[in-house]
Amino acid sequence: MDLIAILKRVELFEGLAPVQLEAVAKICQERKYASDELVTAQGDPADELFIVCEGFVEIVLDSSSEASTPRTVVSLGPGQIVGEMGLVDYGPRSANVRATTDPTVVQVIQRIDFEALCDHDNQLGYIVMRNMAADLSFKLRRTNYAER
Repeated sequence: MDLIAILKRVELFEGLAPVQLEAVAKICQERKYASDELVTAQGDPADELFIVCEGFVEIVLDSSSEASTPRTVVSLGPGQIVGEMGLVDYGPRSANVRATTDPTVVQVIQRIDFEALCDHDNQLGYIVMRNMAADLSFKLRRTNYAER
C-alpha cells in the first residue's frame, strides 16, 4: 500500500507539501479489522483519527431508546476519514464505527502525535485545521438546510 498516495486523496490533507505528507505518514499506525468488527464505539474517548485505506467502514448511531434499532448514517471507503474531531476536542465518540469488509485496513493518527507534528510545523497544522473547519462548516450548512 502506498500510504503517501492515499494521504494525497484525503481532503483533510489537501494543500500539504510532499514533505508534510511524509511527516503525516510517519505518525500513522496501520490497523486491520475483520468484517463487522468495531473500530471504535460511541461514547469512547475520542483521541484518534482513522483514515480508511482498504475496505469500508460504516458509521452507526446507537438509538436513544431500547425500542429503536441502531441507524447507519454513512459508509466510508478508501481515502475517507472518520474521527477527525478526536484531533481537536476531548469529547466522547458520537457514533460507532464498524468495519464492513474483510479485511478493512485503516491508518490511525493519535491526537498526541498530531499535536506534536503541528507544534513542529505550524503551517501543516494551519492547513489541516483550515481544511477541517471548511469540512465542518459544509456539514453544518447541509444539516441546517435539511432541517428546514
